[in-house]
Order: sequence, then C-alpha cells, then structure tokens
Amino acid sequence: MEYISTRGEYGAKASEAILQGIAKDGGLYVPLSFPVLTKAELEYLIPLEYYERSAYILSKFLTDYDPEDLKTYTKKAYARFDGDPAPVLKLDDETYVLELFHGPTYAFKDIALTLLPHLLVGARKQLNVKEKTLILVATSGDTGKAALEGFKDVEGAEIVVIYPADGVSEMQKLQMQTAEGKNVHVIGINGNFDDAQSTVKRIFGSEEAKERFASMGYSLSSANSINWGRLVPQIVYYFSAYLDIVGTDEIKMGDKINFSVPTGNFGNILAGYYAKRMGLPINKLIVASNQNNVLTDFFNKGEYNANREFYKTMSPSMDILVSSNLERLLFELYDRDFERIVELMEKLQYDKAYYVDVEEIEAKLSEFVAYYTNEADTLEAIKYVNLMFNYTLDPHSAVGANALYMYRDDTDDKHKSVIVSTASPYKFPTDVIYALEGVKVDGFKAVKELNEITDVEIPKQIKELDSLEKRHTLVVDNSEIEETIYKLLEK
Repeated sequence: MEYISTRGEYGAKASEAILQGIAKDGGLYVPLSFPVLTKAELEYLIPLEYYERSAYILSKFLTDYDPEDLKTYTKKAYARFDGDPAPVLKLDDETYVLELFHGPTYAFKDIALTLLPHLLVGARKQLNVKEKTLILVATSGDTGKAALEGFKDVEGAEIVVIYPADGVSEMQKLQMQTAEGKNVHVIGINGNFDDAQSTVKRIFGSEEAKERFASMGYSLSSANSINWGRLVPQIVYYFSAYLDIVGTDEIKMGDKINFSVPTGNFGNILAGYYAKRMGLPINKLIVASNQNNVLTDFFNKGEYNANREFYKTMSPSMDILVSSNLERLLFELYDRDFERIVELMEKLQYDKAYYVDVEEIEAKLSEFVAYYTNEADTLEAIKYVNLMFNYTLDPHSAVGANALYMYRDDTDDKHKSVIVSTASPYKFPTDVIYALEGVKVDGFKAVKELNEITDVEIPKQIKELDSLEKRHTLVVDNSEIEETIYKLLEK
C-alpha cells in the first residue's frame, strides 16, 4: 500500500508516512486506496480479541510491516488497558455506548497512542534511521497526556507537548504536568489549541526549523491525528463495536447502524468514515460538536469559517476552530483533486475561511449529519442519561449523546445507534457533579464526590494525581514556543 498527500505528493510507504507525520508538501497522508473487508472476513473477526482484530485491520494498510510484528505491537499496546480496550454497553434496545477510556490516561486517544510508539520504532528500524525522532504534539487536552505516556522513555524518541494553559480541565493539566520520563517535555501557552496547532504546523513546514533540529540530531514527526499512524488504529474500534453487537445477535451481519461521535479536530469521526469506505455497514455518521460549532456550519451550509468567537467549554478537547483532519475528508469529497485542496487550504491559512458548494458534493456529504450542543444542553444530557440509564457520561460524550437525540427528533431513523464515549467522567468531575447535583465542587473533592454519588470506581491514575510531583509548569507566550523547544532540547 502506497500513500499520497492531500496536496499532491506521491509514493510514500506506510513506514515513511508514519515517521514523517506530515507530507513534505504540507499535506496529510492518505492511502492510495481503501481495502474492503468481505463478509467472510468480518465473520472471521467476531470471536477474536481486540488486539487481534486491530492487527488484522492494520495489516490491510501497513503492508510494509510484518503482520506478526503488528500482532506483537497491538498485544503489547492493549495489554496496558483495563480489560477490553473498547467495550460496548447497551443503554436500551436502540442505543449503545462504545467506551474508549480504559487505557492509561482514561481517554480515547490511548487507543492510538499506546500503539503509535511501536509503529514508530518499527518504522525507524525499517528505514534505518539513525537520528532521534522528535515528536511535536499540540493538544486540546487528552492527546497530550496520552502521547506523553505512550512515548515515555521510548528509545530514539523525544517528545514535546504544547497545550493551552487555561484551556484544559484541571485533571488534564495535572496529568501533563506530572508526566514522567527522561525524554518528555511539556509547554503551556498563553493561547488556545488553534494557536498551538498552527505553530506546530508552521514548524513542520519550515525548512529552517528542520535544518536547526537536524543539526541537533533530530528529525520531526507528530503524534497528532495528522499522523496516519495515529489515525489508522482508530478505524479498528468502529469495526470492533459493530462486530460485538453482531456477536450478541441484536443485529445481523450487514445491518446498518449509526455512530454519534464527539469531535473537534475531526480525526475521531474521520476514522469512522474510513471504516465505512472499507465496507462497514454504517448508515449515518453523526458529527457532534460543542459550542465551537464550525463543523456544524460546514456540513449544514458548506461554510468553514474560523473567524468567530472562541468558547472555552466544559468539553475542552473539542474547543477547536481549525479542524485539521477535515482536509482528508475534503480530498475524498472532491475525488482526490489535490489542486482543489491546495486552493481551499490556502484560503483557510490566509482568510481563516473557505466555502464549498454543498450541492456539488451533496451525495457524499449525505453520509454525515451534524449537530452542536451548547453548555446548558451538555449538562442536561449528562443528567438525563444518568437518570434514565444510571450511566455517567463525561461532557464530551454527553455532546455525542445529545447529538444523537437531536437527530432522532428530526428523523424517523430506527437504526440502532452507538454513542462514542471518549473520556472517563473522572477527567471532568466538577462539571459532571454540577450536571447531576447543581453544585460546583472543585479539585479532588469533586473526584471523591463523584464516586459517592455514582459508585463509578475512581481510576487509579486519577486517584494518585494529587500526590505526584508537578514536573512541567512552564508557560510561555505563543511567539516563544519554537525557541523554548530548542532550549529544552539543548538541556
């Protein structure tokens, strides 16, 4: 399988795409084609464990990796999870929850970021890379800690995570500030996620920066979902959820289902779209946004305009106005016309906005529906699901649940539906308690209170956070990020 860039570059192997992160022309790598799984293959996967399903699906894309190596990588990665990495729970006869928060940092990013370091090490060996790999990560909350945990003390790698100092939850910040490992660095910035992400992209596109890092013995890569090695493992849990429901005999093989996906940078739901391209019977992909509803406007009106008020919400991992992975979807919507993509991305860079003719791509856009949820309705969704099903959602997952209920109100769609749950409620205990009890409780008091009112077990890593040393408290202005990275590496 070869990989091409959304902006025209051809001919990379999977290992090269993973090691580079971003294509040399500034585009994002996508596979030359999408392998389609047959009904027989899907049935073969039903009795397998998650790591085996993952290795099988990854082998369709990562063809320059040894299939047995992939199985070793997935087994090691998912051994770090508490039981099944992606269990499906039934709320009622029509609604399921796909829990993706049983990894080391209790967020869905663990699914990919426990595996990516193995894929990166494998790529380095294949390509005989001698210099160290510098992983640059911009995070809106969960990616940061998951990447730090995944790449901690990985041989041949150094990782720098950049996050908005006042734009993540208290638990997310503590997880990053207390990160251990000789090769990890964390930088808070006085800005938002889009500021961090644009700086990382600029560094990747700067020949001067690449040369300076090379002189220090580093080549650049990324652990954000712009990296194909980060995105491809996420395809697996859509297949796994479907197969688990088929395995309970509640649907037949071939029956279609919906997925409602909370998303900001568009990587999570894009993986679902790729699964559908591979033959997974998906009816609708529900794009669930919070109050930063730039994606809702795109899907409903063809308008992508980041020139709008930025909201800090209780679902901070979705507080994003520039959704990088939408570029990959646009590439497919426009039949892989890279010149069209270059034109749109230039408009986004200079005008922070672009517009598409919805009628021109209406048939392909019809695979998606999009809704956004404000703060009041996010709280209401947490309360409603807890009251109806005795199940506790975090704010991001509540956005996904609310989008599903709005979609059902608008349609007569009777397909069974899966809410993709992206984080443990213990990462956002203050907001969850406020939704359930109407009172504000901060810090670790909120953790204990949440445990008392829900009986949901406190994750070990969350329980230990307040006793860990804060190792990374540096906060800089956005303009100082690049020089700060150089100084950290020189030390």
